[in-house]
Amino acid sequence: MQVTSELASFSPERGTLLTVGVFDGVHLGHKQLLDRLIQQAAKRKLISGVVTFSQHPKVVLSPRAKLARLTTSEQRTSLLKNIGVELVVPLTFTTEFATLSAREFITLLQRHLRMQGLVIGPDFALGRGREGDAASLESLGHELGFTVEVVEPLILEGSLVSSTAIRGALTRGDMKTTAKLLGRNFRLSGPVVGGMERGHVLGFPTANIDVDPDQALPSDGVYATLTFLGDEVYKSVTNIGVRPTFDGGKRTIEVFLMDFDEGIYGQGLSIELIEHLRGEAKFANAKELSEQIARDVNQARSILI
Repeated sequence: MQVTSELASFSPERGTLLTVGVFDGVHLGHKQLLDRLIQQAAKRKLISGVVTFSQHPKVVLSPRAKLARLTTSEQRTSLLKNIGVELVVPLTFTTEFATLSAREFITLLQRHLRMQGLVIGPDFALGRGREGDAASLESLGHELGFTVEVVEPLILEGSLVSSTAIRGALTRGDMKTTAKLLGRNFRLSGPVVGGMERGHVLGFPTANIDVDPDQALPSDGVYATLTFLGDEVYKSVTNIGVRPTFDGGKRTIEVFLMDFDEGIYGQGLSIELIEHLRGEAKFANAKELSEQIARDVNQARSILI
């Protein structure tokens, strides 16, 4: 089984305290649980670890399901380690994996990762048919010799902090709520690819960013953004949409970097979306669009002080 070979590639030098889950977004709710994990691992002289999945189990078990990702597997690993998690174990979730019982999966974690305890949320469950809920895991822990601690979810201003809530804020273009729930600004990353170069004609040359096709995106529109290129940060304006003034075709992400005039084709960019400026609109002609972009840039400059 693939999960066995993937786990076998890790060999922690001492016992571990683990949590298991997708952790998409690595948001403030996740951070509350992870902070407890790290704290307790240090207290018990164990290695703090996260077992995560490169794909969301819901998508694997229901192929027709569409679930845009807030973070790629690589981004999640980086964010988890930045928080202070010592061991990140990405696993490939498959239909074969889903047939494992809770006992079988726990046994694998004990054998390969030297697991001595789990830290979980109250609605957590693992194993075939989600049989391994908190109560059954505590019972299994008494039998197999590992601890189970349940951490309550984070409620912020009366609402549960969750990946679902963040996706909802994104679809509204509400970047302030998105940032509040994430604990940081929302980022899009990808290489600069070739475009129609209409920005040059308009007087605002843009870089087209190619993001992962499963990446969650905010609603179409124009945003005040910060763009990271190498070690430099630039104020920018980003348009997400289908460019209705011209072709109304494929959805694109185009960023105009202020006070910048260099060729960056093929280089990687990261964009932090700060504030939604306006929805995408169709203009009568290129002159009207260019005038509106100038207003967008001025508005973004005032926001990105």
